[in-house]
Parts: sequence; structure tokens; C-alpha cells
Amino acid sequence: MTMNDTLAAALSCILGAEKLSRTELIIFPCSKIMKQVLSVMQKNDYVGEHKEVKDSKGTGLKVHLLGKINRCGAIKPRFSVTLDEYDKFEKRFLPAKNFGILVVTTNKGIMSHIQAKEKKLGGKLLAYCY
Repeated sequence: MTMNDTLAAALSCILGAEKLSRTELIIFPCSKIMKQVLSVMQKNDYVGEHKEVKDSKGTGLKVHLLGKINRCGAIKPRFSVTLDEYDKFEKRFLPAKNFGILVVTTNKGIMSHIQAKEKKLGGKLLAYCY
């Protein structure tokens, strides 16, 4: 079976494990983008530590869950966003102002929309989490 969007699959696995009150989860397959998105989520206290694990299936990510995620998911299509459009997408994907994060890929790397606003950067939306 081929998987088209590994990021969307990983985020839905995280959400399912959170709903079942699990504390750890192993995600296969892993990618650089997934690691960076998890790092952004970790900086914002949505998930704990994550590390690579080798298995007979290949390389995966072991993620420690903190039980703080209400909802998370990939944003498809990956909308382009300019500095003055962040509010529009916050209203669309997040339940309230200053609640949750949008994960954005910019020319300075992957970061939360809050950091992107501070650095005055636009980019493409990857995921949301609250």
C-alpha cells in the first residue's frame, strides 16, 4: 500500500492515540518534514520528546504524548499565506484567537505562525494544532 500524505497520516495517528489516552506512539514512515513539525509542536508544549527508532519496517518516530492535543491535522491544499492573511486562516482552522498554532513552512524553515508573524514572514500552511 502506498501512502500519499505521510504528514496527514501521522497527525491523525497522534490524534487517535491522544483520544485513547496513550502516552507513547510510534509513527511509520518518518520524514524530515514530520520531524520538524513535531519539533514545532514540542516547542509549543503539545507533544513531548520524539526520537528515531529503527525497526524491521524501516525508520519510525517514537513520540511521547502529553495529553494536551484537542485536535490536529494537515492542511490540504497547502495554502500560500502572506503576513496579513494569518488572521483569516487562524479563524478558519483554530477555535479562538491566541489558541493553538498553525505550522508554516517559510524560506527560513518550518515554524509556528506566531514566530512567522514576529519575523514578518509568509509561507505555506502545513498543519494546525490546538
